[in-house]
Amino acid sequence: MHYKDTLYGSLELPAAVTNLLHTVPIQRLRGIHQGGAIVLANPAISHTRFDHSVGVMLLIRHLGGSLREQLAGLLHDVSHTAFSHLIDYVLDMAGEDYHEQRYEAVLTHPEIRVALARHHFHYLDFLDLDQYALLEQPLPNLAADRIDYTLRDLRQLGVLSADDSTWFLQGLRVHEGRIVVNSVEHAR
Repeated sequence: MHYKDTLYGSLELPAAVTNLLHTVPIQRLRGIHQGGAIVLANPAISHTRFDHSVGVMLLIRHLGGSLREQLAGLLHDVSHTAFSHLIDYVLDMAGEDYHEQRYEAVLTHPEIRVALARHHFHYLDFLDLDQYALLEQPLPNLAADRIDYTLRDLRQLGVLSADDSTWFLQGLRVHEGRIVVNSVEHAR
């Protein structure tokens, strides 16, 4: 499948990714704004959890991550609900973790299980996302999740041009299992 992304350009996606992209739980993310209710206050920030999830997967791919790591990037937000983390406040969840609590239930959806099994993966491979160092890292370390949504926000707000975001992405690399920048200029 050919896919065009505003940050990472046009790419051919492997069959494992394509099969997962076509599942109902992943397609559902097209209707969920990445920034939740922010879109009501600033319609310029309108990208979806789908855009972001695919972007995280593409960034992990760009950095040389394995197919398993790429699939983890695609799946990491599959359990988010409408209005993103706002639901945590509605439900008075101090840990802001409602979507994490739902994650396993969504991951066991039959379409996800079949799409993964078709390529010799199992949903249990993706339960512990902390094992994917390119995807998740505690602050102040760089992580594909935070890099993607930050670049998407800045692009949609017009703060970064396409050339700026491409330049920044070219300055990322993996060192000792972590995402780092190549230069002081990229860090700034």
